[in-house]
Amino acid sequence: MTEVSSLTGRLLVATPALADPNFDRAVVLLLDHDEEGSLGVILNRPTPVGVADILAPWAALAGEPGVVFQGGPVSLDSALGVAVVPGGPSGESGIPSVEGGGRSGDDGDGTAGVQAADRAEVESGDEPLGWRRVHGAIGLVDLEAPPELLAAVLGSLRIFAGYAGWGPGQLEDELVEGAWYVVESEPGDVSSPDPEQLWRAVLRRQRNELAMVATYPDDPSLN
Repeated sequence: MTEVSSLTGRLLVATPALADPNFDRAVVLLLDHDEEGSLGVILNRPTPVGVADILAPWAALAGEPGVVFQGGPVSLDSALGVAVVPGGPSGESGIPSVEGGGRSGDDGDGTAGVQAADRAEVESGDEPLGWRRVHGAIGLVDLEAPPELLAAVLGSLRIFAGYAGWGPGQLEDELVEGAWYVVESEPGDVSSPDPEQLWRAVLRRQRNELAMVATYPDDPSLN
């Protein structure tokens, strides 16, 4: 089912017609999408909770704003890390197994050499330990792994509480109903420093009529 699996790594952008308050103006990064269902995280729902408050070891690697994001209404008590590793293959979809990868050091002799080795492996297509590619340079982080394994190679990290999930065929039905626009993702979407404006920013960069939707008023009754 190529058509279904090809949506992994893309963005779902809520249309103005989507009435579910959980997804109002939401921008969802699809991390998995096939005939068995779909899973993603909402990229533009920052919470007041700092990463340091719940995952202190990862706080130094989290991008600004350094808070936890609400990834969706499912399993809000679980944490999920999404990170960009620059230099990897671009445009690659699927979630291959983790193989190879280097180990970065802290301070002391040999640190620079180890970090250089880590970056060389990423550039050659290998994946660092503790990170699993989802699409292009975007991947999932094993939050149980020591952060120093990834400190040398991560370009950005975002921590999500919960996720958005759809059962078999459910997302396809919502697409037919006109609830979502499907557009290509960019690595910078994961770490947008102004997440509240991400919905408009993603639409504005489209080279078609969707760019006009970015001007849709927050309250249509005022238009």
